[in-house]
Amino acid sequence: MFLLSVFYVVTCFGQTYKAIDTADYLQRKEFLKIFSLNNESLIKKSKADYPGKKGSELAKVYKNFEKDFTQKVKDKNFVFNSVFDEKVKSLINGLRKNNSQIPQDLKILIARDNTPNAYCFADGTFVINMGLFNWLNNDDQVAAVIAHELGHKISDHSLKDFISLIDHNQTDRLLVQNIKYDKDNSNKRAFDILKNRIYKNGIENRKQEMQADSLGYAIFKKSSFRPAEFVNTLKRLEDFDTISPRTLKLDTYKKYFSLPNQEFKEKWLKKEDFSLYNYNHYKEKLNKDSVRSHPEISLRVDNLRKIFPELKTEEKDGKASDSFAALEKIARMETLPNFYNSEDYGVGIYTSLQYLQDGEEEKYYRSWLGKCFSKIYEARKNYNLNRYLDRVDPKNQSESYQQFLNFMWNLSLDEIKNIADFYKKES
Repeated sequence: MFLLSVFYVVTCFGQTYKAIDTADYLQRKEFLKIFSLNNESLIKKSKADYPGKKGSELAKVYKNFEKDFTQKVKDKNFVFNSVFDEKVKSLINGLRKNNSQIPQDLKILIARDNTPNAYCFADGTFVINMGLFNWLNNDDQVAAVIAHELGHKISDHSLKDFISLIDHNQTDRLLVQNIKYDKDNSNKRAFDILKNRIYKNGIENRKQEMQADSLGYAIFKKSSFRPAEFVNTLKRLEDFDTISPRTLKLDTYKKYFSLPNQEFKEKWLKKEDFSLYNYNHYKEKLNKDSVRSHPEISLRVDNLRKIFPELKTEEKDGKASDSFAALEKIARMETLPNFYNSEDYGVGIYTSLQYLQDGEEEKYYRSWLGKCFSKIYEARKNYNLNRYLDRVDPKNQSESYQQFLNFMWNLSLDEIKNIADFYKKES
């Protein structure tokens, strides 16, 4: 059935691609019903395992989490009954080979998220971002990410994080009370509390990542997947950037924004001068490496190779299966729907232009220009464009993306509307 579904999708690529349908009300309703019941069971168990105030605080955390996650599901941030489900189920079943500790009651959700990530909740809900299929190279690498997250699940890291958060909150409340009586040094001490809390959490999270790597790999190597792909996956993830570093050529702007009713203006490409800004003012306060929750990939790889000597041998990435290649194509085509769903309209325009520059699916990406520019127009008209379009930040953005942002901010309201109206015809 899975292969037939993939074959159907592949044959459809001869025509203009149609985004995955999100008319899945009944499936979402059924999932939320089960999710709520499971969360109630977690709350009862937490109160039994942690009597008193800690159990009550933990119950509040789970209730708040349920409320937040339920809204994400209602906002259609997940795709139900998609072709990705069967692939993920097959990979988890592959990991279950010789690994009886993997829970049987995992519930799989495919997230409309372009970042290559996955996460597992205490109740057994396993979320796989669509971006994993767009960024990784084969089934084994997706299985490696799943194995890592299973390491977190089996180690109860979510529960430990919640308990740590509760303990920190109680400690911070006492410390903040003391600060009130020391007005001369209150600002410094408040910052020290923040820094120490972030740093301590960072250390704990780094330990958890290393632990999940080790346990995840132990699961992974017992199955039928290639061991070397675990390390290959980490190296592949190290290269990920949400905003593509590919250069958008100036000719591309002129090609797609020289319209019949609006000629291209060179002033749109004018850049701001940020040479006088000092972006390093606060950087000395927090060392970037000390607060990073995920340790450097190189350290994680070294740690794995120290524990598992067989990983010291380098191997090239394996070839993608036909079914994976089909899903990779779908995930790539869903990049724009996913950006649109998350209201990343500016990044959506930038990405559409890059795909158009590369000669991909002309009609499809021109239509997304229309949809995203329409949202940008509404935001500009309502004075809330900052929510959907980044400001220029020379220290953290590529020159190409800075040029794009300058272009977008240089457009007037009427000019944005003209572009939106022109490309909406292609929707």
